[in-house]
Amino acid sequence: MLNLTPRYTSTRIDELPAALQPLAAQSLTLARLYAGRGITRPDELETQLSALLPAEMLHGVTEAVRLLDVAIDDGQRILIVGDFDCDGATSTALMMRALTKMGAVVDFLVPDRFKYGYGLTPEIVELGIEKYRPEVIVTVDNGISSHEGVARAQADGITVIITDHHLTTKETPPAEAVVNPNQLDCHFSSKALVGVGVAFYVLGRLAKLRREAGKSTVQVSQYLDLVALGTIADVGVLDKNNRILVHHGLAAIRQGRCSLGILALLEQAGRDPKQLQAQDFGFVLGPRINAAGRMDNMRIGIECLLTEDWSTAQRLAQELEQLNRMRRQVEGEMRAQADSIVQTLAAANTDMDDEATADNHESGDVIVQNRSEKKTNNNHKRSIVLYQDDWHQGIIGIVAGRLKESHYLPSIVFAPADTERTGDDDPIKGSARSIAGVHIRDAIEQVAERHPDLISHFGGHAMAAGLTIKRRNFDGFVMAFNDVMAQMDNEVFAEQKFTDGALQASDFSLWFAEHLADANIWGHGFAPPIFDGVFEVLSFKILKDKHLKLSLRYPDVQYPIEAIYFNFDSEIWDYRAEKVHVLFQLDINEWNGKQSLQLMVRDLAVIQE
Repeated sequence: MLNLTPRYTSTRIDELPAALQPLAAQSLTLARLYAGRGITRPDELETQLSALLPAEMLHGVTEAVRLLDVAIDDGQRILIVGDFDCDGATSTALMMRALTKMGAVVDFLVPDRFKYGYGLTPEIVELGIEKYRPEVIVTVDNGISSHEGVARAQADGITVIITDHHLTTKETPPAEAVVNPNQLDCHFSSKALVGVGVAFYVLGRLAKLRREAGKSTVQVSQYLDLVALGTIADVGVLDKNNRILVHHGLAAIRQGRCSLGILALLEQAGRDPKQLQAQDFGFVLGPRINAAGRMDNMRIGIECLLTEDWSTAQRLAQELEQLNRMRRQVEGEMRAQADSIVQTLAAANTDMDDEATADNHESGDVIVQNRSEKKTNNNHKRSIVLYQDDWHQGIIGIVAGRLKESHYLPSIVFAPADTERTGDDDPIKGSARSIAGVHIRDAIEQVAERHPDLISHFGGHAMAAGLTIKRRNFDGFVMAFNDVMAQMDNEVFAEQKFTDGALQASDFSLWFAEHLADANIWGHGFAPPIFDGVFEVLSFKILKDKHLKLSLRYPDVQYPIEAIYFNFDSEIWDYRAEKVHVLFQLDINEWNGKQSLQLMVRDLAVIQE
């Protein structure tokens, strides 16, 4: 049997939170899902926009709005400085669309990650001054750590408004206004807003101020398609506030009330907007927008989200599709190299104690570090940290994420800031992805506090972070990082697989699968439903040597249930299996215009009898 952790154990209606008991009379499964996600009151499931937290709670929003209002009225030149990921792109597009409608003189600038790095750097400010001569700079999805950039702008008399959501433990930059729910003195009760969510709140408050004053304004809620896309693509925690934002953005796209660029991207992906699900923001739209920032320049992605011309939207979406295919190819090559290095290192570490090991591969251009810990009984390794001189810095975050998923370890992948400069004193950039229980940004900060000379810059969240170090400091960083990992409890590194329990026989239906998908906004922080059960194996097929297709029977279900396990290790399949314990998600398979229920298998164990 599989070793699973139930999210909610009771199967009795009278043991559910009182607020969920009426729902349980209609669907016990759905009521148990909500209980397992901490829902105890009916208002936690509200989806109307009026249930959003008030903007006035955001520290700094009043001053930011006042400055923007004056800038619009006086015709001051406003420059939006964005970020080169999907959150930054949607934030920039949202600011451009809304401010333009309000009558602002506004343009945008996105740093080329390969030339200028991240945030409001002095170099970006100087480029902005040269190209746009701004009187006001507004950052979106960045700026909370940009002390030098703020100083450079202010030296030229430029007003700086920072809108950001990233964590910081340092003093806030002395900009004229700073709006960030995660800044030290902000009491906004949701800390989960991503950059585009912060931009939405600032613009919404500005629009209300101008409406009340009888000035040119706009209904900012018409741009919630952008807010939803940025929130999911940036893996924002889906608390109540974010679920409301995504709910309305998703509904707008399904009804065609959205950016033409989004519709064109869905066309490229062969997806019907009417059938869009929240997870498609992260798996379909997000990667195509992100490809611009990873492989070229995010301006393409932003212009795709801004255009009002369908043929232009199609052309830009096609460019993004090509960039995404290029990204996939480079990612595949880097992942294969990374997997090979990790396997080689694991073999080399088999008989080693908890001494750190570094492996310089054939040409000397690979530096790899892992640490095995003898504090556990099986030399349990605590991290994966890799670097290679020819790796692409636009792809390292994806590779780190894949390594984290496949090995369930905090993973950091480095690449040169410039592949033509790989000397010891040249900078290398790292992208980190983490597991539950390891706050990766805080772990990196601990390294920075203990070893002030190791890290040049860093920032991020609990699950993802970025940093810059000198190439010569790689070994020292890895040892220091693993010292931090060594202090953590062993249990943190043991992956828990959660289940929402067994389904009732009546739940194995197309109706329930559709109802479940639309019942709420599922994602990070509001986990998609996942179930388990014991099934009888009626038949099976191995497809393309790597996918297991099953036909299963479940008690009291009168028809066979189809299941698919992608990328299954066919060598471990027992061809004599009669019963299996399956961890699965409900899915609807469409083939030749027909729909059928399908289980997406996430784990499987053959039951020996």
